[in-house]
Amino acid sequence: MTTTGQDTDAVRVLQELEDDRSSVRLRAALVAGTTPAPCFVDRLVERCALETDFFVRDMLTWALTRHPVSMTLPGLLREVRSERARARSQALHTLSKIGDRRAWPAITRELLSDADDEVARSAWRAAVVLVPEGEEPGLAAMLTRQLGRGERETRLSLSRALVALGDAVLPALRAATTSPDRRVRAHALATERLLRDPDAGSGFAIEEAKRVVALGGSGHEGR
Repeated sequence: MTTTGQDTDAVRVLQELEDDRSSVRLRAALVAGTTPAPCFVDRLVERCALETDFFVRDMLTWALTRHPVSMTLPGLLREVRSERARARSQALHTLSKIGDRRAWPAITRELLSDADDEVARSAWRAAVVLVPEGEEPGLAAMLTRQLGRGERETRLSLSRALVALGDAVLPALRAATTSPDRRVRAHALATERLLRDPDAGSGFAIEEAKRVVALGGSGHEGR
């Protein structure tokens, strides 16, 4: 293919990323990832902040992972500081998929406690992927401050993030099981059970933790 032909194809992809039809945007993102090119990076990052269709967003993230980190990282790091919640959330999600620990300093306390649940959930997932060796206990301490937050899906996301940290989370988690806040206590107990037995299932762990708290127990009897 000639250079002119390649340029024409790239222009078409860039135009189709802005198309009103989600199927066209999905195809364009697929092409951008299948045939990576520097000219796609900025537009892909921009589209992540605007895209309303889940499947297209997922393909945009995949396309970005197909490009060199040196090209994608600067734009994504700018987006995590965006005023738009979707931009922050999708940039964090993409950073978790890229997995380059140079992005770790961008995972701030503010993002881990973001008022938007989707942003916070994305930050939790990114944090456990990017955390440098030895800094897991500090991250666990920050994450456990979010225990008891939100509805079931938010609580489950946080439990999964904490479980991914392994034994490093135990001191902070056990401290949370004595919290005066019943929601925090229940969530901490459920997470502790998932850590001990991931096959128990999240629904069981959460309901069991609520039962223990309702009965006035600590959940640590017999240990």
